[in-house]
Amino acid sequence: MADSYIHPNAIVENGAKIGQGSRIWAFTHILPGAVIGRDCNICDGVFIENDVIVGDRVTIKCGVQLWDGARLEDDVFIGPNATFTNDPFPRSKQYPMEFAKTIVHKGASIGANATLLPGIDIGCNAMVGAGAVVTRNVPQNAIVVGNPARISGYVSSTRKISHKNIEPSDLAIVDTNVPEAKLYKLPFVTDMRGNLVFGQYDQHLPFLPKRFFMIYDVPSKEVRGEHAHKQCHQFIICQRGSVHVMIDNGTSQDEIVLDNPSIGLYLPPLIWAVQYKYTEEAILFVFASEVYQAEDYIRQYDEFLRHKRIS
Repeated sequence: MADSYIHPNAIVENGAKIGQGSRIWAFTHILPGAVIGRDCNICDGVFIENDVIVGDRVTIKCGVQLWDGARLEDDVFIGPNATFTNDPFPRSKQYPMEFAKTIVHKGASIGANATLLPGIDIGCNAMVGAGAVVTRNVPQNAIVVGNPARISGYVSSTRKISHKNIEPSDLAIVDTNVPEAKLYKLPFVTDMRGNLVFGQYDQHLPFLPKRFFMIYDVPSKEVRGEHAHKQCHQFIICQRGSVHVMIDNGTSQDEIVLDNPSIGLYLPPLIWAVQYKYTEEAILFVFASEVYQAEDYIRQYDEFLRHKRIS
């Protein structure tokens, strides 16, 4: 507890570990097995049970209870009266062999009065809105609101691009905020017989596909993707309806609205991509440069960042 501050009206029981520079304010009660990192700010009226680990530089506002199994990584913010749970079938005087673990990953924020069901993972840098009821894992960088919580956007998505933003005079290849990813304008022909979009692999598309697949009949509030590839290139076209695509190269993010079959999004390897906000009639067509290989997928954001650093 060297160089930490504990208010005279706080209770920090013997055995609890308090990191250097952390501040524990009045009427907080920390049980013996808890571990609190460095430079944390634990505000008034917080209760922390034994099997709880709190990382460095974490802020926990007033009225929060962290029950056994709670794990808060570095730089997490917990708003006032946010509620954690750890038993999916609670009964008085009946205890499970092991309590469910709820993990709030690095840099995430939980808004005031939000409720997290047992065993939930909150991804890195995600933001849970005030009053949200989180019933499922939250992806990295996602913003979730409501009851039950649904994705409403992504952190650091600074602009949205759709075909409405691309003028006919624009180049056939349009930059995004993620330099590696590009929007391609495909040739479009229309007359009284209907519309035609086409592409030639050596002229309009950035690679020769070895595989294609379609995604459709997706409930509009569901999320697809949430991964990157080590070697595979992808080219995505929304044939009908619209889909939002969040792209991330580890340092820059963008959100693209695919809502016209003459616009394709090129995703090279090592770009994290998430598709969401499918309209009811949306059909997403994907060309891939490689046949399916499970080991080519990177499904965890922190693993993706490690691959980016290595590359």
